[in-house]
Amino acid sequence: MTKPFRRKAIAVAFAVLGLTLAGGGIAIAQPAAQAPGQPAARASSSQPAVTAEATRSARAALKAGVGTLAASNVGTVVNANGTKARGTGYVIKYGTGQYEVQYGYVVSSGVYQATIGRPDACCIPPGGEIVVAPRLSTPNAVFIQTRNSAGTPVDLPFHLVVHTY
Repeated sequence: MTKPFRRKAIAVAFAVLGLTLAGGGIAIAQPAAQAPGQPAARASSSQPAVTAEATRSARAALKAGVGTLAASNVGTVVNANGTKARGTGYVIKYGTGQYEVQYGYVVSSGVYQATIGRPDACCIPPGGEIVVAPRLSTPNAVFIQTRNSAGTPVDLPFHLVVHTY
């Protein structure tokens, strides 16, 4: 009588293990539930495709510049509409809250710091978020995205500092 009981216990143990693993797989496959009071999902974190114009201007900037630079700090202040207020670099605006700043030398291994900030000496800048990353396929450029506090892409002015070494 103990032998059939052991066989059933082993079968049940394997069934429970199988269902646990299958249930875990189903739970992992489902999207994460949004907690109450949390903001909506963030906008896409992918960069727009590099345009032919951006590639031409990046090559021209590298050709005009040194190509590589020992150690330097450069700063760029950009208006919300994508025009450069002051500093170095060439600014390209791709879409709402998407900017590229190109330099005359390679910055892909540098350190980037950006903050939302007005180009003039007046007032406190609007609240929001900013992210900065190396520009894909462009070693002399930096990609910047700006968003409002809810995570929606929005055009905001910003200050960018690039440190290369």
